[in-house]
This record gives sequence, C-alpha cells and structure tokens, in this order.
Amino acid sequence: DPDWASHSLGIFICLNCSGIHRNIPQVSKVKSVRLDDWDDAQVEFMASNGNNVAKAKYESKMPPFYYKPTFLDCQLLREQWIRAKYERKEFIHSEKQEPYSAGYREGFLWKRGRDNGQFLSRKFVLSEREGALKYFNKNDAKEPKAIMKIEHLNATFQPAKIGNPHGLQITYLKDNSTRNIFVYHEDGKEIVDWFNAIRAARFHYLQVAFPGASDADLVPKLSRNYLKEGYMEKTGPKQTEGFKKRWFTMDDRRLMYFKDPLDAFARGEVFIGSKENSYKVLEGLPPSTQGNHWQHGITIVTPDRKFLFACETEDDQLEWITTFQKVISRPMLPQEYAVEAHFKHKP
Repeated sequence: DPDWASHSLGIFICLNCSGIHRNIPQVSKVKSVRLDDWDDAQVEFMASNGNNVAKAKYESKMPPFYYKPTFLDCQLLREQWIRAKYERKEFIHSEKQEPYSAGYREGFLWKRGRDNGQFLSRKFVLSEREGALKYFNKNDAKEPKAIMKIEHLNATFQPAKIGNPHGLQITYLKDNSTRNIFVYHEDGKEIVDWFNAIRAARFHYLQVAFPGASDADLVPKLSRNYLKEGYMEKTGPKQTEGFKKRWFTMDDRRLMYFKDPLDAFARGEVFIGSKENSYKVLEGLPPSTQGNHWQHGITIVTPDRKFLFACETEDDQLEWITTFQKVISRPMLPQEYAVEAHFKHKP
C-alpha cells in the first residue's frame, strides 16, 4: 500500500517505511499521497522520477549477496536497507561496501552464554580464506571456542525471540546436529554488516562449489528464515509416555525441538522428506493416543515411524499442517538424500 511518497527522492513508499524515511529528513522528505497538499513542481518531480528510476540509480552497484528486505522483515533490516541505499549511498559507491564484501571481518558481538543465559562480549572473526566464522572466549585466546564452517552457516534476525531489536541467530552444524548461537550489537549497521558479510562468504563459497550456477540460483541459498516456529506438545517414540511442551523450529527439512527457544542444541531433530518417499502429514492423532493436554493433533508419517504432536489452537494446527505440506510436496534434492541417510534422530 504505497500511500506515501518521498518528494525529495521521487519514490512511493508504504506507511512503515515512511516512518524510517522521516528519520533521515536531510535525505528524504515525506508526504501522504492522499492527505497532503502537493504543488506542481513536486508532482512534476515525482512524474519524472519514480521507483524504477530511483532503483536504477541507487542500486546500480548493489552486490547480489546483499539482503534486500521485504515488508515482512524486521524493522532493523528495513531501516538499514533504506539508510544504506539513500543515506550512505552504498550501492552507488562500491568502496562503501568494504565492511561486508572484503572477505574478512572481525569485531566484538554480545553473545548469549549457553548455560547461564547472560550476554557477554566475544570476539568474532569471519574469514572466507579459512572458510569459517570463529569466536573466542577471551580477547587474547589463541584457540577459538568454536569454528563454524561457512558451508553449514545460517543467520536470521530474531528480535522477538532474543529480546533485542538487533538480535541475530546464527546456526551451524556440529556432528550433524544444529547448534544455535544468539548475538546482537548495539549498533544496527554493525550487526546488519555482519549478516551481509556472512551472506557474502556463503555466496563466494557456493560460486566455487557450483561453478555453473547463476547468481539467481545461488542467492536463495545464502541465508534462510525459518518456515515456522512455535510451541507444540510431543510424545516419545513408544507413544506411551506423556506429552511434553516443546519449542519447535522448522528449518528447511529439519524439524527441531527445544525445551527453551534459546537453547544451544535441539533435544531432537526430525527429517521431513517428500511425499514420493512416503512422508505425509495427517490431521489428528491415532484414537488410542493419551497424555496430550492440547487437543489439536498432528501426525507426521515417515518411512520409519509416526511422530505425534498436539497444538494449543486450531489456527496453530492449521499453520503447522500447511507448513509441513509445503515441505512434503517439494521433491527432494540429491544432496537431501545424503542428509536423510545420515540423519540422527535423538528421541
């Protein structure tokens, strides 16, 4: 609903973004398309410019890996995109892209402690040459606390979950299990630069791994938001024990469950394959099921066993079923068969 406009830039914008544009009045002057008075010169300027003209100018040297947010993304990503594009003019002047395009980055981020939940300052180093993101528990430490291979790295903004508007969740694979790290930085530009530096590193890694692939093929693989997250109840493999409330994350084909949303490791992971491989999702639970407090059941059928879940509301149940159906209806890629074969489900 682009009912607002920046009459100094000559572009139409939505209500949410108009608020961000108002915060940079030296660059962008905002008016309502419907409610404000427009003089002839302003109307003519809008007519001779427009969003496509502005895009051609302000995104002329935008690197393919840089994340371009949509209206669904968090406030921080949208604000830093607008500031990068119009205020700092990063996509007109390539030298301004150095913080995320250099292939190496180091700095300090506030990282949540795995056991005590406290955020402490930690040194992070991202090196494309070494193919890894590392962090160190002490500034002068010789050995990193963790080495996260760029090959298995993902980053996604999670402000609500982390409880900070700049909260970033970084995940990597450790012994074929997903490990979560939760970080933030007080400066919004700094944390978004880290996010795009990770995407740049993954882009260059994938260019080498898939030499024939186009940018359009690679960009969707750089980072991914979770398909769905939320609470459900689950029971164990024998389906005789009581149901326990767990936090679930659907990450591509991995359904992970945690005791707490900010746990470092999942209690278990379930691989969700495709319908061609005998995976399916059913509404409801088998008639003999007992021990669930929530009434809106879901059964996932895999080649090995059935997984039983219960949702608190019918809306939750419908959303989860829709998410599972999307995954199951998607044919499996060759590399996903290898993941399925190595997958270790922890009961």
